[in-house]
Amino acid sequence: MLRSQDIYEGKMSRLYKEDQDDWVTVCLKYLLFVFNFLFWLGGAAVMAVGIWTLVDKSDYQSLLESSAFAVSAYILILAGVLVMVTGFLGCCAIIREQRSCLSMYFSCLLLIFLIELVAGVLAYVYYQQLSEELKQHLNQTMTGSYAQLGKDSITQAVDRLQQDFKCCGSNSSSDWLHSTYLNSSESGERMVPDSCCKTPTPNCGERDHPSNIYKVEGGCITKLEQYLTDHLLIIGAVGIGVACLQLTGAVLTSCFIYVLYKEEEEFFSDV
Repeated sequence: MLRSQDIYEGKMSRLYKEDQDDWVTVCLKYLLFVFNFLFWLGGAAVMAVGIWTLVDKSDYQSLLESSAFAVSAYILILAGVLVMVTGFLGCCAIIREQRSCLSMYFSCLLLIFLIELVAGVLAYVYYQQLSEELKQHLNQTMTGSYAQLGKDSITQAVDRLQQDFKCCGSNSSSDWLHSTYLNSSESGERMVPDSCCKTPTPNCGERDHPSNIYKVEGGCITKLEQYLTDHLLIIGAVGIGVACLQLTGAVLTSCFIYVLYKEEEEFFSDV
């Protein structure tokens, strides 16, 4: 009788344990599905920020000496695409409950985590160097390359910069007095480029009175620095934020892989 009781209790204990294991597996499965949905949305956000950075006022990149600003945006776009594809593959791996697929998914998460971390760190490092770079190169680029042969992208960028931010010159409108363009016969009698004018019309730059042109304290360098700083902070925050989300997913995935491994081990031990 005692032996039958022990056998009964053993079976009940095993059934309880199996139910408990099933409950843990189901919970992890649903948590991973929720994570993958958030992960996919995060990937879309990362890609959107990268595209926005490149498309929105992308002309300004030609005014920068370093390519780190554009590189960090391209890295974010790449990471966003990988995140969206990996999120879809992750759902398939979770449904199939195959440890090999989940292990591959886990590896992809770590890879994307590193890529986004690099983008975030690169944006932060460049953010620290941005002010010094603009001080050293922006004035030289604007005054030395504006309206010069083969420098159309810089000319367009300068014109758009001065119109978008309502500024004139790197530090002030007087910077243009030393420019290659205004000291040439091509400029006519202009004292500043026409894009400095509040209402741009042909040859309006001949009069540099404050009623006609933008005379902003700090010039365009202050405006451009603020604009780029805002973009870099967003790039860094999004990159590092989604990278942290991926760490959560990596932990959940490793737990799910472990649970499946234990279930597989117990199945073969019973056989």
